[in-house]
This record gives sequence, structure tokens and C-alpha cells, in this order.
Amino acid sequence: MMTLLTILYGLCALLLAVYTLGHGMLLLQYLRHRNHKPSQPQVHTLPTVTVQVPIYNERHVAIRLVQAIACLDYPADKLCIQILDDSSDSTSALIAQHIRRYPNLEIVHIRRSNRVGYKAGALADGLSRTDSRYVAIFDADFIPPRDFLQRTIPFLEDDDSLGVVQTRWGHLNPDDNWLTRAQVLSIDTHFLIEQTGRNRSGWILPFNGTGGVWRTATIHDAGGWSDATLTEDLDLSFRAQIRGWHSLMLPQIVVPGELPPQLAAYRQQQARWAKGSSQCLRRLIIPVWQSDLKMTSKLIATQHLAQYIPHVLMLLMLLLMPILLLSDALYTLPLAPLGFIGLIPLLMYVVSQYDSSPHWRRRLLAFPALLLIGTGMIWNNSRAVISGIFSTHSEFRRTPKFVQAWTDSDYAIQVDSGILVEFGLMIYALWGIWIAWQTIPALIPYFLIHALSFATVITWDAIDQWRIARTPLIQANPTPESAND
Repeated sequence: MMTLLTILYGLCALLLAVYTLGHGMLLLQYLRHRNHKPSQPQVHTLPTVTVQVPIYNERHVAIRLVQAIACLDYPADKLCIQILDDSSDSTSALIAQHIRRYPNLEIVHIRRSNRVGYKAGALADGLSRTDSRYVAIFDADFIPPRDFLQRTIPFLEDDDSLGVVQTRWGHLNPDDNWLTRAQVLSIDTHFLIEQTGRNRSGWILPFNGTGGVWRTATIHDAGGWSDATLTEDLDLSFRAQIRGWHSLMLPQIVVPGELPPQLAAYRQQQARWAKGSSQCLRRLIIPVWQSDLKMTSKLIATQHLAQYIPHVLMLLMLLLMPILLLSDALYTLPLAPLGFIGLIPLLMYVVSQYDSSPHWRRRLLAFPALLLIGTGMIWNNSRAVISGIFSTHSEFRRTPKFVQAWTDSDYAIQVDSGILVEFGLMIYALWGIWIAWQTIPALIPYFLIHALSFATVITWDAIDQWRIARTPLIQANPTPESAND
């Protein structure tokens, strides 16, 4: 039995090392191409574009986005704006009143009778109502710059094989708290290094759901939007590129969005991404390997589809290590060299901040928070991964957006029972510290990080819930007039 557990532990460690080496490849490719910026093509006649805004109960941010889109620098006769509104609260009334302010723009407020397909269903419904050559998509909490279309559309017009253009996410509230500061490191690294490294190497570029432009013909050719997974953006972008369409990452164009300031909201976002990615892994892994993609592209595509599997591996290693320590089995595993591979993510964070912000040293102070919060999420994300691999359908739970202080909004999320499991894992990690003290003291920091991580997310959630309980909620359904004051 101990032999099987030892093999399982070694396999988890090896898979984690292989996954991390994949990030090392992305970092090397980014460093190789970091100074390469595609030149802006010249377009004499601008094509028609539809801007789609999928919305569900976003009264805090919906009007702000409509205002930003109405200010886009693009000919009014070539622009259609679709507000894909599935809301069940006062958001719809706010939007209906506000869009009257733009009589010279074609703004279509589309309300469905149900939320069939969730975001994917709304996007598909909107697509069926337009004949525009291109479709730009913005989630409710993002604010596109005025020249967004002027800087993206020419690339699609210049290359008929280009199916989608993705831009980089920025941040509207990077300094709200240590949670948002930690997210800045993660998101900047993903967009600047991972996405740019993939794209410049000719590998599959996952679409990130917002801040991008699709060629309408590409969406149709790839089979259209599908609600088969919770990450319809990842699903469609893979299907399109498997069919031969190209993609383009433009990190120099930044579209800022809101970072979840509440830990429970961040948990929900991560769980949705983890489950959706795992559903895509199950759905797309065979088509990826049956495609004509190059071997390196297939490997990096597999790594991305399995991006949340490491959380399961980390959880298994935590559970196995005390048992193996008690049996002296860990002495037989030569895993020390793999520890150096763990420096790759830290190096990626350093490079991404150095290249994206003059305040990169200050931003890197959030790394301990990212380490603790990320490690503390392994149960939250592991159960989402397992659910994604084995389930066929689930509800799309949006990440609430607040703008204001989130504690006085009825969009704030309550903590679920998963916190009890995390409490148990914290106790288990503390037990691991005691065992390591008696066997291999060098492993005490490993267990200490896990114990502190679970303690951090438990305490954070408890404080958040206390703040919600003591703060009066804002008016649940404000009148349109008061909301626009």
C-alpha cells in the first residue's frame, strides 16, 4: 500500500514539474518576442461592427459601460450596440432609460424571456440578429478605450485568416485590498507573458471572454457559441483555431476591468473558471490531438486546458505527505531537484511587473498574499475541477461587480460550507508540521505555508461576512432617476 502511495506522490510531483516547465517555455518565448509589436495596418474603409454587452444583474456598472461604448471613436453608421440583458433586477430599467440619451446611435436593448445558455446563449442570440462583419465583446465591468475599434479592426481587415483579436486586461481597482493586489500579479502575468508567448509562437491563443473582437464568419465556421461548458470563450477559441483560424494578441491595448474585492466573489470566479476549463479539457483534448497543429502547440494547448489540475495535485500531495513521512517512504523519492522549477512562476511575476508598471517593485510586495490566497484555494478549485470533469452541465454564476464599497451591496456573496473543509485541511497541515518536526524538519515550511494559507482564507472570509452583517444594504431596486444622479 505504501508503495502505491509513494508512486502516486511521485507522479503528482512530476506532473506539477512538467506543468511548471510549460510556463517556463512561455516565459522564454515571451522574452524572445517581447519587443515584437505588429505594425498597425492602414484601412481606408471601415467595416460594420457590432459591440455586444452581455449583462446579468449589473446595476452598479452597466451604465458606466454603456457610456464608454457610446464614446467609441467609430462612425455611427457603421456601429451597432447590442445590450444583451438577461437581468432580473433593476438593471434593465436603468439601461432602458439611459440609452435614450443616444438617439444618434443604434443601440438595441435585447431582453430574453429566459437565461437559456447563460452568457453563451445571450451572445448566440445577439449574433443571430446582426449581419456585421465583426463582433466586439465587453463584459459589464470593463471600460474600453475610445480608440479600441480603430486599433483592432484594421488587423482583422488586413488578414482574412485572422479570426479573433484579444487585448490585455487592465485594472480599475488594483489597490482596493491585498486580494486585488494579488490578482494584479496573476492577471498581468497571464496576459503579458502567457498569452503573448503563446501567440507569438504560433500556438493556440485562448480568448478571455471580453476585450476582444471576433470575425463573425469565424464564430459560425467554428460551430457558434455553446453552453456545453462554463467557459464558452475558451471553448470557441480552441474550436476556431483547430479549424485553422489564426488569432492575435495585442498587449499594447489595455481594457481595464474590475477585480473582485470580496474573497467569496473571487472564490466563485475561480471555481467557475476551474470547472469550465476542466469541461473544456474533457470536450477538446481529443480534437486538439487529432488536429493538424504542431506538436508544441498541442502540448501547450493541453497544458492550458489542464491549468487547474495542479490544484488537485497539490491537494493530493498535502494529504499524502504526512502518511509517507510516518512510513519513511519519502526518503526514497529524489525530488529535491524539482524544487528549483518552482522558481519559474516567481520569475514570471517579476518580469510581467517590470514590463508593465513603473511601480513594479511595490506591486511585487503582493506576492506573499498571492501565494497564501492561491494555496488556500486548492480545495475550492479542486472540487470544481472534479465536478467539471464528471458533470455535463451546471449553472453559470457570474462574478458580482460593485464599483462602490461592496459590503453594502446585496450582490455580496455568502460563504459556503467549503470553509469547513478548509478548516479541516488547516488542522491537517498543522499535524503535518508536528510529524515533520519529528522526521524531516526541512519540510516544516511546506506544511506551514499550507496551514497559513488555509488560515488566511478562513479568517478573510469570516471578516468579510462580519463586515456584511454590520453594514446596511443599499436599496435593492433603486429608481432609475436616483441611480443616475
